[in-house]
Amino acid sequence: MADVHSPEARSRNMAAIRSRNTKPEIAVRKIAHALGYRFRLSSRLPGRPDLVLPRYRKVIFVHGCFWHMHDCRHGRVKPATRPEFWLKKLQQNVERDNRVQKLLAAVGWRSLVIWECWLADPEKVRESIRSFISS
Repeated sequence: MADVHSPEARSRNMAAIRSRNTKPEIAVRKIAHALGYRFRLSSRLPGRPDLVLPRYRKVIFVHGCFWHMHDCRHGRVKPATRPEFWLKKLQQNVERDNRVQKLLAAVGWRSLVIWECWLADPEKVRESIRSFISS
C-alpha cells in the first residue's frame, strides 16, 4: 500500500514527533505533582526515565502505545508502509525497554510504566502512581 503523504510531508511529520515533554508525559507529571510527589526530569539513569523520584528510588516511564507495542488497539497497529523496517524498529524498542528495566532493578531502582492509553482514565493513573510509590 502506498503512503498517503509525499516523502517530504512524511519526513516533516516524523521529525515533529518529540521524545520529551509529550502531552502524555506532561499529564502524568501533573497527576504526580497533584498527589504531592516531587520528582526530577533529567537523569543519567539507564533508559532516561521520564520521572525520577530519588527519595523513593523509583522511576516512572510514560510509554506511547504505538512506539512500545502495548497490547491495546493503538499498540497493535501495523504500519502499511515499509512494515519490515517498522516492526523491527518497534521490536527493538520493546527489547530495549526490557533491558533497561533489568538494569534499573540491578542497581536498586524500582520502575513503573504508564501507558498512553491509561490516560483516558486519570483516576486509574493516579491510583497506579499512589500504590507504586507507597509500596
